[in-house]
Amino acid sequence: MTSLFVSHGAPTFALEPGLAGPALSQLGTELPRPTAVLVVSPHWMTQEVQVGLSEVPATIHDFRGFEPAMYELEYPAHGHPSLAKKALSLLDNAGWKPVADAHRGLDHGAWVPLTYLYPGASVPVFQVSLPANLDSQSAYQLGQVLAPLQEEGVLIVGSGSLTHNLYEVRWRDNNSAEYAKAFSQWVREAVLENDQARLINTLALAPHAQRAHPTTEHFLPLLVALGAAGPDARGSVIEGGIEHGVLSMDSFIFRNA
Repeated sequence: MTSLFVSHGAPTFALEPGLAGPALSQLGTELPRPTAVLVVSPHWMTQEVQVGLSEVPATIHDFRGFEPAMYELEYPAHGHPSLAKKALSLLDNAGWKPVADAHRGLDHGAWVPLTYLYPGASVPVFQVSLPANLDSQSAYQLGQVLAPLQEEGVLIVGSGSLTHNLYEVRWRDNNSAEYAKAFSQWVREAVLENDQARLINTLALAPHAQRAHPTTEHFLPLLVALGAAGPDARGSVIEGGIEHGVLSMDSFIFRNA
């Protein structure tokens, strides 16, 4: 059983691979081929948890102000309605009151990192939304509820950003902010030490947590991936560096021991 947290950074990651792009591409060749990829992204937030059932999910260009090439990118993956319905069943049985969405496409939190992980859109993809009232503990529990899908060959991916303070983004600035480095290092150490309690409490304990995440939605997918991996999971780091001064692009892979 393996799950991933991927940092998708700015939408321009789709055209500017940096360190993270090649690392994700290499990882995609090393992992067992999944039956489907389930992505939880902060760019699909809903009141109640929702599951995308589209057979051919559209590529959603959910951003503004970027160069025209960004809006020409497509990720024409198939969906996997039967596995998405199993996700609905798991969530319903756990009391989450899920809602099916038969038309939802893939937001950039899904298709941008998957462009590197599985180029050519060769693996089916479906999404589960991020409930707006989620906190750290319930994000971990969401991953636990979805975990049985891994027995069906589903790769569970939490997509966010290890740091995400858009107020301080400095486009194409190679000088990394000290607070972003300190926060990222703290989380990295917790992952490598397999300290799940520390990770679940990152936003309360880590240095500069409030500055690294003025809002929580880009961090919580990490805890979804952690919960899916199980309490005995061992984590490793996929190096991504820091882009635009403050966006840490590190990702993590969790393997159940």
